[in-house]
Amino acid sequence: MSSRRKALITGITGQDGSYLTELLLQKDYEVHGIIRRSSSFNTGRIAYLFQDPHEDDVRLHLHYGDLNDASSVSRILDRISPDEVYNLAAQSHVRVSFDIPEYTSEINALGTLRILDSIRESNLKCRFYQASSSEMFGKVAEVPQSETTPFQPQSPYATAKMFAHWATRNYREAYGMYAVSGILFNHESPRRGETFVTRKITRGVARILSGKDDKLYLGNLDAQRDWGYAKDYVEAIWLMLQQDEPDDFVIATGEMHSVREFVSLAFGMVGRDWDNHVEIDPRYYRPLEVDELKGDAALAKSRLGWAPKTDFPELVRLMLESDIAAEGLDPGDFILAE
Repeated sequence: MSSRRKALITGITGQDGSYLTELLLQKDYEVHGIIRRSSSFNTGRIAYLFQDPHEDDVRLHLHYGDLNDASSVSRILDRISPDEVYNLAAQSHVRVSFDIPEYTSEINALGTLRILDSIRESNLKCRFYQASSSEMFGKVAEVPQSETTPFQPQSPYATAKMFAHWATRNYREAYGMYAVSGILFNHESPRRGETFVTRKITRGVARILSGKDDKLYLGNLDAQRDWGYAKDYVEAIWLMLQQDEPDDFVIATGEMHSVREFVSLAFGMVGRDWDNHVEIDPRYYRPLEVDELKGDAALAKSRLGWAPKTDFPELVRLMLESDIAAEGLDPGDFILAE
């Protein structure tokens, strides 16, 4: 009988899911992921982790399911009996949540509730992680934001995430479940979705260098965010489920940079003036903007022993190198030496 720990990840094909899968496999977990049935493959971020199915010791398994379908969630939980459950699945685009608020709430809010209640109903003795978001702070009451800062959500996405956050805390307190939320501030990587502003910027620079585009269209350049590296942040996610007692943690760098700074740095790294290429498109403005997100991760540092390893310029460089290489170019020919 194997003593290997089993983890179930929703949202396994996303940015965080792929890095977390990588981390857990390195730690000798058996990893299970829930994926939605689709007419096209969406497993590109984790494809390199798949093993030969004929091997005796396959440790990565995918299951069809949907957070919109409580029966599929319960069935998978019963079949696997995981030691740890990481709920990373979401409609994750804040701007898009204004266009599809009902779907966003169905997945981000009620989807979380379905998992929590399935765990409770089946009496599983597993540990549960909920991916909360700094967007819950919204119209911020203070800077920086910590675990005690009040939430004032400014989007359907943030409102749904707040529901899930409080549901997680409620199940922890009402039923004695080991259930925690990580309030993660913006975290990026070369695996970030192409519609998110950071990846839109680095991919836009790469396309301009390749001659495919000349302009990059963006929205609010004055929004300020606390940007970290997703690969660093999944270590904090794992650490939250390894503690003696469950608690919620802010995960952030403690530094704030504007979208304008990100743009300027990315173009500057390749010796270009961003003013010559960036144009503002009002379509990318949110109906309600969140202006200043900056996290205080002191609790994570003291209790988890966690701190970010990758600074802002290094993060931008990593993303640029990846997107330039994806255009078939040599990053060394374009990125200036420090």
